[in-house]
Amino acid sequence: MNLGISGTYSSGKTLTSMALSHYTGIPRTRAKTMREILPDAAPGKTLEECTSAELIQMIVVRHSDRCAHERLLDGNFISDGSSLQEWIYGAVRVKVGINPNESASLDSDASVEKTPELAHFEDVMSELGKAFKRHVRETFTAFVHLPNELPLAEDGHRPVNATFRDSSDQLLVQVMDEIGVPYTVIGGDLGERADRIARHFDLPVLTSIDEAIEAAELEYSSLDVRDETQRTAGV
Repeated sequence: MNLGISGTYSSGKTLTSMALSHYTGIPRTRAKTMREILPDAAPGKTLEECTSAELIQMIVVRHSDRCAHERLLDGNFISDGSSLQEWIYGAVRVKVGINPNESASLDSDASVEKTPELAHFEDVMSELGKAFKRHVRETFTAFVHLPNELPLAEDGHRPVNATFRDSSDQLLVQVMDEIGVPYTVIGGDLGERADRIARHFDLPVLTSIDEAIEAAELEYSSLDVRDETQRTAGV
């Protein structure tokens, strides 16, 4: 099966998908993060400084990267998110603005003023959404959606306010309902998540949950999590 681990920022998708992959032996597919794409897409900039055009470039690059890796493993993979995450990353900015940190105090039912740039960005994201939703509908068997149980990581490459995260999570659930790919909400600590997912989908178990978590944490520790400033400086 092609199983997506769904959730918004700091929900634990990456570590959960790693642990589940080690636990079941099902290969994991992923895409480069925005942080990894940024130095080539907009050299010298942080994500908050990017224009709408630069954001669109990175969203398309990440979607394309996902498609390539999914095709290699098609029919049997665990995915760290899906292209819905890329679309929502841009779509929510129609509500909160290109730099979400400038509207962190925005009421949940309010939107920023729609400038000409933002109106054009909305049109582009609407059209990209049609293609991304179609791809996900045709590719994934099911999703596990992780609730927002964990603190929001302020690590420089994702939105750092609850308004953006909550809006993203609500839209993600809405879109999963829209496209009709079945999903199950599963929470708990890392071991509980992996065990519950494996049981729910009757997945094979190849190792103990403790060994799977140890392997996942080791794999996660090898990721390059430097922020943009550190990358530029070669830290």
